Amino acid sequence: MSSIDTPADIIRGSELLNVYRQAFADNCPLPALSDYGGKTLTYEDMARHIARIHLFFEAAGLRRGDKVALLGCNTSYWVCVFMASLTYGTVIVPILNDFNPVDAAHIINHSDARVLFVNESIWEHLEPEGLPELKAVVSLDSRKLLFHRDQRLASFVRNLSRNFSRRYPAGFSRNDIQYAAPKDDDTAILNYTSGTTGFSKGVMLTYDNIAGNVAFGISSRLHYQGSRALSFLPLAHAYGCAFDMLVPLAVGSHVTILGKTPTPSLLIKALHEVRPNLVVCVPLILEKIYRKMIVPMITKKPVRWILAVPMLDRAVYSRIRARLVEAFGGEFEEVIIGGAPLNPEVEEFLYRIKFPFTVGYGMTECGPLISYTPWREFMPGSAGHTLKGIMTAAIAPDDRVPGQGEIIVRGQNAMKGYYKNPEATEAAIDSEGWLHTGDMGRLGGYDDQTIFIRGRYKTMILSSNGQNIYPEEIEAKLNNMPYVAESLVVERDGKLVALVYPDREAMDKANLTDLTLDPVMRENLTDLNSIVAPYEQITRIQIMPEEFKKTPKRSIKRFLYS
Repeated sequence: MSSIDTPADIIRGSELLNVYRQAFADNCPLPALSDYGGKTLTYEDMARHIARIHLFFEAAGLRRGDKVALLGCNTSYWVCVFMASLTYGTVIVPILNDFNPVDAAHIINHSDARVLFVNESIWEHLEPEGLPELKAVVSLDSRKLLFHRDQRLASFVRNLSRNFSRRYPAGFSRNDIQYAAPKDDDTAILNYTSGTTGFSKGVMLTYDNIAGNVAFGISSRLHYQGSRALSFLPLAHAYGCAFDMLVPLAVGSHVTILGKTPTPSLLIKALHEVRPNLVVCVPLILEKIYRKMIVPMITKKPVRWILAVPMLDRAVYSRIRARLVEAFGGEFEEVIIGGAPLNPEVEEFLYRIKFPFTVGYGMTECGPLISYTPWREFMPGSAGHTLKGIMTAAIAPDDRVPGQGEIIVRGQNAMKGYYKNPEATEAAIDSEGWLHTGDMGRLGGYDDQTIFIRGRYKTMILSSNGQNIYPEEIEAKLNNMPYVAESLVVERDGKLVALVYPDREAMDKANLTDLTLDPVMRENLTDLNSIVAPYEQITRIQIMPEEFKKTPKRSIKRFLYS
């Protein structure tokens, strides 16, 4: 991995498709995409699939800038559709398959999508009459037309193989991999946020935005020719999209797509089989492993005694680190954590045992990356260093928070704006081109470009005596306490209340009921208040009977509980 001092080799949006053309041609015989437990496509196979989809786009009358919606589970064909749209010049609209049918239909209509690729199980819950702009719907499962408004298109699709042979009478080869160059500012992806504020906005990401992320990935050697990647994050989300798909396919990596919910047992099995060279994950995965595997180990009396003895603790930490490394496949350079803040207790422990991890920072509006640091240079408590030569960060001062403020960024990765929403665009991007992230924090490091985040601007609570309270920091402490699965700190009548959804699995093992859980939570409350500031004291813990309502990317919808 390159140092944070090394600027990325700049790639402009107009050059991006040539990067893919070259990568596909140069790596034709190498494996490109595998469905876990299923078939593998070489780079030549993938390029051929892309060419067939291009032929369908032509027959459907799609032009550059038209929208193509993509709604379904991660598969190799899902990737082929995405890359086909990118290389054709249409705008891909990836929709998280966790969106309910009403929200999915709203996004399809709002985006002005002309074609929809969808899993048949999802299509069953959508009504064609409510999607008037769609010309055709294609199954991601069988690749057949599920719906169309043009009989000639249906005939073309039935004879697609014959039509493809006519287009390439000598057979499709690497010389046929040709893509027209877009303009830097052309929109390539329309990515709808699944934010916690109650509504989705369509983020317009340009070819230049994507090129900035891809250029950084190539320069940092996050992936490289022949490297192995296991994709288990949603590819419809900017984080997984960039670093489990766009970057690896630009350099000739082999991506294995899990395609199923990454339960701990399934994920560990897949990691052992694929042995990826880079692991891209969200904090929840590491936090679950920490609570289930590490905490029971280090809280045993003999182990606690050993950890209190200098020199002996190193041997224990070394064994724990080796077990963790093996759990993630054993052949990775580092684990990159992003998508949400990492629990400070977990971070501190992983850093102490010298586990090769780092924390990056980004947002959909930057496609997604803003900052990253290789694990050997990672500063605890930080979210990485802004991408040298690509992104710059600053702090918008806030009178309520001396020395801190809202993190604002600008650079190649910053979005074009929100689709059909000039008011939201104007609110997010100021007159000097700074994108307001909504995160509160400070800058540090040797050149003041390492980012330290405190919490979200909109969730910050102002106490009666003028103190700023970041509920995320209190929740991080509470979530490490016994029988707490997840929590939310809210203000009720001027006092702080912790809403807790308990760890039902742990309760069952301990034969606890909601009634017998009450004394445990009272003890948690006492312990929590002993480690937070006086103005952060929680008055009570309220048990939630059901899990918190989540966004498709599994963030709690705070607005429902505030």
